[in-house]
Amino acid sequence: MTELQSAPVLYAVEDGVATVTLNRPDAMNALDAETKGCLRDAVLRAGVEPQVRAVLLTGTGRAFSVGQDLKEHVRHLADQPDTVWRTVPEHYVPIAHALATMPKPVVAAVNGVAAGAGAAFSFACDFRILADTASFNLAFSAIGLSCDSGSSWTLPRLVGWAKARELLLLPRTVPAAEALALGLASEVVPAAELADRALELARQLAAGPTVAYGAIRRSLAHAATHGIAEALAFEAEMMQLTGTTDDHRDAVAAFLAKQQPRFAGH
Repeated sequence: MTELQSAPVLYAVEDGVATVTLNRPDAMNALDAETKGCLRDAVLRAGVEPQVRAVLLTGTGRAFSVGQDLKEHVRHLADQPDTVWRTVPEHYVPIAHALATMPKPVVAAVNGVAAGAGAAFSFACDFRILADTASFNLAFSAIGLSCDSGSSWTLPRLVGWAKARELLLLPRTVPAAEALALGLASEVVPAAELADRALELARQLAAGPTVAYGAIRRSLAHAATHGIAEALAFEAEMMQLTGTTDDHRDAVAAFLAKQQPRFAGH
């Protein structure tokens, strides 16, 4: 079911795909308090709903998201200076954490500029399909702020430590073609084809072995902060977990019967 079209974040589930759409096109999907709260609730919802087997995150209009709504931020700095930074633990942290750790794959369809937290949210996803007109900008230091929304963790793992430092300390616009070369983009497609291509990939993932996908996400995150012995032990746990699923049993049977497996997601 889709939420009201006037809502700042739209949520719809079809064919196992939850599509979460930032919907403030006139503000380039800037993240004001209402939008951040709705986005947090939407991604948390997608992470736990059993009928959702993949998530697609995108935006309406010319931007994916330009990050924090600075007009609102300036007002809060003047009127509510003691509470203005609560938005990081209340909104940015749970959104980025849910995107990066939910037990199902996440695709970002980057339809336009993705700046600051908008870029960071896409980096927390498994795949970033970019329109050829899209771009990234790690704009945090340009307004005298540190980085947030997991960008200190995701960005070095995508592009390496040296390039991450460059993009964070000397923020600039990174166009789609360069983003692909750097590893920030999984794929770049003509803007008119973005929605169809991203949905095609999300549906492919939604039809796959959901528990295995979740275990792979967990294994990669665990290995990023542990040594080889711990990584091997955790892999063994995940193999045991996925080895007990109906999807594994049915896929092995299909393989032996020379048939295509059909995954139920459990």
